[in-house]
Amino acid sequence: MRQSVAEAEAEALMGVSSKGELKRKQKQIKKAKSGGFESLGLCPEVYRAVKRKGYRVPTPIQRKTMPLILAGADVVAMARTGSGKTAAFLVPMLQRLRHRVPQAGIRALILSPTRDLAIQTLKFTKELGRYTDLHICLLVGGDSMENQFETLTQSPDIIIATPGRLMHLLSEVEGMSLRTVEYVVFDEADSLFEMGFAEQLHKILQQLSDTRQTLLFSATLPSALADFAKAGLREPQLVRLDLETRISPDLKMNFFTLRNEEKVAALLYLVREVISSDQQTLIFVSTKHHVEFLNSLFREEGIEASVSYGDMDQDARKIHISKFRARKTMMLIVTDVAARGLDIPLLDNVVNWDFPPKPKIFVHRVGRAARAGRTGTAYSFATAEDMPYLLDLHLFLSKPLKAAPTEDEVIHDVDGVYSKLDQALANGETVYGRIPQRILDLASDRIKEIIEGSAELTALQKSCSNAFRLYSKTKPLPSKESIRRAKDLPHEGLHPIFKDILGSNELIACAFSERLKGYRPKKTILEAEAEATKSKNLQGSNQCLDIMRRKRAVHEEVINLVHKKKITGAVPKETDVEGTLSNDWKKKGSSGLKRKKASFKDEDFYISSVPANQHLEAGLSVKGSHGFSSNRLETAVLDLVADDNSAMRKQKSVYHWDKRSKKYIKLNNGERVTATGKVM
Repeated sequence: MRQSVAEAEAEALMGVSSKGELKRKQKQIKKAKSGGFESLGLCPEVYRAVKRKGYRVPTPIQRKTMPLILAGADVVAMARTGSGKTAAFLVPMLQRLRHRVPQAGIRALILSPTRDLAIQTLKFTKELGRYTDLHICLLVGGDSMENQFETLTQSPDIIIATPGRLMHLLSEVEGMSLRTVEYVVFDEADSLFEMGFAEQLHKILQQLSDTRQTLLFSATLPSALADFAKAGLREPQLVRLDLETRISPDLKMNFFTLRNEEKVAALLYLVREVISSDQQTLIFVSTKHHVEFLNSLFREEGIEASVSYGDMDQDARKIHISKFRARKTMMLIVTDVAARGLDIPLLDNVVNWDFPPKPKIFVHRVGRAARAGRTGTAYSFATAEDMPYLLDLHLFLSKPLKAAPTEDEVIHDVDGVYSKLDQALANGETVYGRIPQRILDLASDRIKEIIEGSAELTALQKSCSNAFRLYSKTKPLPSKESIRRAKDLPHEGLHPIFKDILGSNELIACAFSERLKGYRPKKTILEAEAEATKSKNLQGSNQCLDIMRRKRAVHEEVINLVHKKKITGAVPKETDVEGTLSNDWKKKGSSGLKRKKASFKDEDFYISSVPANQHLEAGLSVKGSHGFSSNRLETAVLDLVADDNSAMRKQKSVYHWDKRSKKYIKLNNGERVTATGKVM
């Protein structure tokens, strides 16, 4: 490789007639190797404006996209707000247009989701096009239509517009055409689709010429946007920064199992006791109601936090984000929808208040911490319903999952248990465990007092419970295999991060408490009451006692087999269970007894539709961030669950008529139907 580069340099220097020309050639080669804006071969007008802005070296997204755009390729770029994406499409655009051509009509079109973003793009375009004679026109709602008509009569080179106003003007202005457009940019494309501009975008696409160059910039890539890119772009090149394609090895992941009502107490404990006051933390919740509830609760506790959610006012969002960036607040409470475009480089912690329903969303969240050689921590709360999602995540990450040792195991061999645990963590295994109940109870009592003393918090808590119920119906389901495996997970002990907090006496108390939870009395309540009344010589108890004795005689062996299965893990055969039933019971209740169908599989000859080594092959497959396969849009698709009621209802009410089963089937969030009728 080095030899070929040297040969190329030698060829470039061949035929040089003078020393001055030789120095100039050598200087050009040095610039091209520098990796700066000099290596892009920009014209003097654009390069001068770039230098005036103070840009020295392109940002990662600019370094990856600019050469492709300058070469004329269609590009789909995934970049967050603040990563330099605006300059990534403006500099190549100005380089391509360069000079004004009045007779050519509209030559470039930039579509923005909001008026504010369009105005910001206009300002930036004027700064970078300072030394060119190009005319720029802004078409957004809220401005005078007469002024926009007048501007269009001057035949602008570049139009920066919102889709709604552009479609209005296309229908109102005679002779206005987009056929002359050479360069189209869909800025913040995911927001364009989320705000309901999909129909307008498809209509605009139909009015453009086939020879155009199309660029699509987005923070995430929902499936609807991926379909739009396939339809409107010619062999698009996918550019994505590798910040979120994998989890940093410097990121520590802690998973806590708890009940849903204990989440607030656990979060308050983390913020107060575990997370340092000089560390910045991003807290992810499911809906905007949870954002408002936690913000109000933190305010009552004297903690100032910034917030952001989907339909929040744009100016208020900017104020909150700028406070967090300036480190005036150390916590930012967000939803997935609001956080997808944020670029916060120096983030210390991420808290998953609600466990993400998809592994990609988890990586999307925690990928913001532990960047650029810094360490970071991700804290995740998992309820019993979230355990299948936790298993799906570790299958996706190809990491083993281990339950924390129980209190009894720790008491019997403290050093041995913790040495094995340290070894497991060093080998890359993930450990999940509980938070001590004493800590949760103390925090819960304090929170209960605060909520009961505030009418606002009481109302917000009710809104949260209603919103979470709708969110649970909307989010995609985990895999069936993970649901089955979650039932067989071993009981977890206290999480290892609490090993230095609890003393030996507290460990013994916790162990006793856990044993007490698992206590099952030998007698049922009917038997206990019957014996109590019998001892008092009361009548009417013998009937209940006789019924329970007969039932126990019939089912005692079945119950023992089930207990044995739980202890040893041995699965009792169906024939064994049936053999324990008496003939009398078979005669009386055989009609109402549900029996499992005998399996039709012959293990020697049965070929499953899913390969036995499917997950192993998926882990070893050449997909994702390496090689030519990284250009496939399918690998980058990420659908987020909405954070407000109206959008969640839209996601919930998607049904498809299945011809085979002759009925409507529900499509989960992110699922779509192919041309053949298959649900993907």
